Amino acid sequence: MKMYTRKEEVIRTIINNKNVLIVQDLDGVCIPLVQDPLKREISQEYVKDVSKLGENFSVLTCGEHEGSRGVNRLVEKALNSKTKAKEYGLYLPGLAACGVEFQDRFGNSTHPGLKENEIKFLAEVPKMMKSILTNELKKIFPNLTNKSRNRLIDVAICDTRFTPTLNFNEIFSCVKDDFKKIEALQLTMEKIMNSLLEESKKVGLGNSYHLHMMPNLGLRKGKEIMKYATKDELGTTDIQFIINGAIKEAGLLLLLNKYISSKTGTYPFGENFNVRNAPKSLNELVKLCRDKISNDQMPLLIGVGDTVTSSKGNENDSWLRGGSDRGFLTLIQKLGISYKKSNQIIFVNSSNEEVSRPKVNGSDMTGISDPNDDLKFNMIINDGPEEYIEWFKELASNF
Repeated sequence: MKMYTRKEEVIRTIINNKNVLIVQDLDGVCIPLVQDPLKREISQEYVKDVSKLGENFSVLTCGEHEGSRGVNRLVEKALNSKTKAKEYGLYLPGLAACGVEFQDRFGNSTHPGLKENEIKFLAEVPKMMKSILTNELKKIFPNLTNKSRNRLIDVAICDTRFTPTLNFNEIFSCVKDDFKKIEALQLTMEKIMNSLLEESKKVGLGNSYHLHMMPNLGLRKGKEIMKYATKDELGTTDIQFIINGAIKEAGLLLLLNKYISSKTGTYPFGENFNVRNAPKSLNELVKLCRDKISNDQMPLLIGVGDTVTSSKGNENDSWLRGGSDRGFLTLIQKLGISYKKSNQIIFVNSSNEEVSRPKVNGSDMTGISDPNDDLKFNMIINDGPEEYIEWFKELASNF
């Protein structure tokens, strides 16, 4: 009798279920993390493998599909063509911008739940970022030439349409391994982004946006907790200016809504369901699924992510748990328990020489999980995106 490895077992679990939906993050999973976001790359082979899975695969990312920094540009570059992806349906389907930018595999996109005045304000955010960041860098690095400072600014400001972002990876490299200076820069990054929230209030959009920190340590009083740098890891490197309600766990339900509609012709949550009118807590999201989706309609769910954190708190031996993938992975686990399905949670070690993050090392999950953590991984991809892409290739060839 053949003994299967854990990787093979998960593939068998997937291919033995005709009703299956794989929900996967992108950066750190199939795209290696880099200091300069403009240097991200995606594998041509992986892009083609995704297309073999058809409607059984969706991305769920805080990045974006469209725009100069969007994943669609990476796909086109990988295919060495600006037309092939649209012609053959090779774009990565699913939700971007943490739940407010949906596209099919031909690149046809919508932005469910967004209002035009909110989109208009978001378009102004990168300009405001640039002005404030320029002034801050002049104070922090007074000896930098204008050319060097402008290069740092160009890399740091991600002028994405729905999630304008500050990425300080390249700026952190200016202070090398001095984690106290990196921590000071993190506070500067947070100050800049908080000033943008104040600007939104002046135009009547005070309830439209929040800050999403990557990685983070969960929530405190409704706001994400920054993960400060230590001698072992960078902590928070990016802060996104993002639409309220745009969280991945709500996005998972939007993907389920569309997937089940493609199978049955009926939207279980209604055709106009979006992340902004979704329930806010995990238990409420599970209840909505139980109320609207029957057991035979609910697919086997496979969740893949890399950004999960856990750190010891200061009070009563508590744990601070966060990370942009934690919510949707936990929801997939909870739905598996509720529907008695063998849902799978796959964690990818994304730490590398360019971006330092906590890494699973055997049974040591320091910085990622803890003994009291409810979220459990069914499979761990130890060697990052390269190993994951190889595993995905084997899955696609058997699908």
